[in-house]
This record gives sequence, C-alpha cells and structure tokens, in this order.
Amino acid sequence: MERSLIALLVEDEKHIRRFVRVALESHAWSVHEADTLARGLSDASTRRPDLIILDLGLPDGDGMEFLRDLRAWSDVAVIVLSARGGESDKIDALDAGADDYLTKPFGVGELLARVRAADRRRRRDQEGVPAIFQFGDVSIDMGSRSVQKGGAAIHLTPTEYRLLCVLAANEGKVLTHRRLLHDVWGPHRCADGHYLRVYMGHLRQKLENEPARPRHILTEPAVGYRLVQKPRH
Repeated sequence: MERSLIALLVEDEKHIRRFVRVALESHAWSVHEADTLARGLSDASTRRPDLIILDLGLPDGDGMEFLRDLRAWSDVAVIVLSARGGESDKIDALDAGADDYLTKPFGVGELLARVRAADRRRRRDQEGVPAIFQFGDVSIDMGSRSVQKGGAAIHLTPTEYRLLCVLAANEGKVLTHRRLLHDVWGPHRCADGHYLRVYMGHLRQKLENEPARPRHILTEPAVGYRLVQKPRH
C-alpha cells in the first residue's frame, strides 16, 4: 500500500493554515504545520516531506532565507504562498528555488491544481528509473539522491539533479526545450530557453569526459536534448 504523501505547511496565519490543511487532507495528503522559519526548517529535515507550502512573511525571518537554506540540501518541491504579488518578488522566489508561486488571496481549486502539478513533476522524476541508473562512468543513486563519476562523488545543485533525473527517466528519447523547462522549472519558465542552456552546460561540465563533445547528454538542434546510456560510435 502506497504511503500518504506528506506536505509541510510553513505559515504563521492560523486561518490560512486551516484552509490549506482542510484542502490537502481532503485529497489524502498528510499535513504538518510550522508557524516559524526555524520550526519549518527543522520539520523539513526530520519529516522529509514530499511538498512544502511556504509563506514568505514569517515572524522570525523572511521566507527567502528559508528557501536559500533549504536548497543547500534538499530538492523537495516548494510552492510559495505570499501577499507579495509583484513580478520581482515572484522572480526572486523562483530563482531562489521555489517551484511555484501563488499570490494571496487564492482559491482552493487553484491551490490544488498547483499541488497536483508539483506532484506530477515529482513522480515524473522517479518513474521508469532503476534505483541505480548508469551511463558511461556516471551512476545516479535514486535512493540517496547522489551522483558519482568514476567512483568519485559529484555535487549537483537541486535544479541540476532534477534536470538529470528527467533526462534519465526518458533515456534515449528526445525531450523538447519546452518539455524540459516545464518539467524542471514549471510552467512559468516554458519560454526561457536561456535557463536550460546554462544548466545543460553545467551538467556536461560535471559529467561528460569532453564537455565540448558530449557523448551522453546530446543536443537535438532546434528541438531539445536527450540522454543516451550507450552512445553510437
């Protein structure tokens, strides 16, 4: 029997916590609540949630601090809830590692749609990939979320790791720029190809023997990218 999905709600307003809790529990999520930044970070570490819903205006610190701290060690999906509706606020949160951004006030239908989208991305990252996925001298351990090359540990950022997992889950298939942007960064980045080029370059620098002549992380000109385990000679 599949375990219940766990959501961590980091929000200091009681009525918002109650609203979100009822909405998620009605869809079989198990919800834990934290009303401060410090408690939220502690719970994120100990409870290992599948999703974090984060308010930016917390009594003991800004939610941006939470994001920067969290992204140093976790790639769990984060949906920001905030009364700050400016474009720069949204961009700052997304660039700091949020997966989505919902402006207060919001309706239960929109909240649940964002939650479903985040869960689809989580599942897509995991589908069809064995516990240990290998290509060339690179191995990805899905259980420990670690990557090695030639037996040596390779540090990937959470975004780099998500991108690599999407490629691995679709090994051999050409993934369009839009598909990769949507699956890794969400619908808000579907038109921003610069993000994808930068992160593909990072992956090649870290994982390919000759980054300028990649043999596994391949470009399909004007279309997208694909990862192949055994390159053609």
